[in-house]
Amino acid sequence: MTPTSIPEAPPRLYALVPSAGVGERAAAGGPKQYATLAGRSLLGHTLAALQQVERLAAVLVVVNPVDAQHAAHLAGTGATAAAVGGATRAQTVRNGLDALLARGARATDWVLVHDAARCLVRPEWIDALIDACIDDPVGGLLALPIADTLKSEQEGRVSATIDRRGKWQAQTPQMFRIGLLRDALDHAGANVTDEASAIEALGHAPKLVACSVENFKITWPADFALAERLLRTRP
Repeated sequence: MTPTSIPEAPPRLYALVPSAGVGERAAAGGPKQYATLAGRSLLGHTLAALQQVERLAAVLVVVNPVDAQHAAHLAGTGATAAAVGGATRAQTVRNGLDALLARGARATDWVLVHDAARCLVRPEWIDALIDACIDDPVGGLLALPIADTLKSEQEGRVSATIDRRGKWQAQTPQMFRIGLLRDALDHAGANVTDEASAIEALGHAPKLVACSVENFKITWPADFALAERLLRTRP
């Protein structure tokens, strides 16, 4: 009797939200992901958007091991937390991948890594990324084509004008297979600033999926007022 092979289950999709930073540049009086905008924390807005993406099997928020604030911001979102945040963003994501695998995810499953501070993300943008990458051999990221003239600087003065053709501003989510991203982060080291950079260092070319200028990361104090206006004027 010939044994019947069991087909491999289709890959699942997980969201991973690194949220272990202290928000030094934002001057928010504490971790910026917990600052309040339009009646909800940055992290709360982010998780509300992810909660509306039906294809996500789970959302995992990776927090600092000494973070005592996260539980209140996860309440009612369907997300869970893993207190395994590292000293850098890359370490936090890498530890989060291990946490996903420990909770039943497979190396062949997809993970969408999204910044907690990109709190204006919309479910339809996330769905567009999934549609573009679900059958891609590498994966990809939301990004914005550069429209402004770019300058390089030296001692406070322009040193050169940079050709903006073919230049994109990386955003998140960034969507890759869990196993590939884990290997890429191990190869790239702890200081790589986004997942796509780590994937590129392995010789792969992530797919660029055009998104909106509204999908910006709150970084500087002035960003809070802009995000507040945008959130309050949304339908």
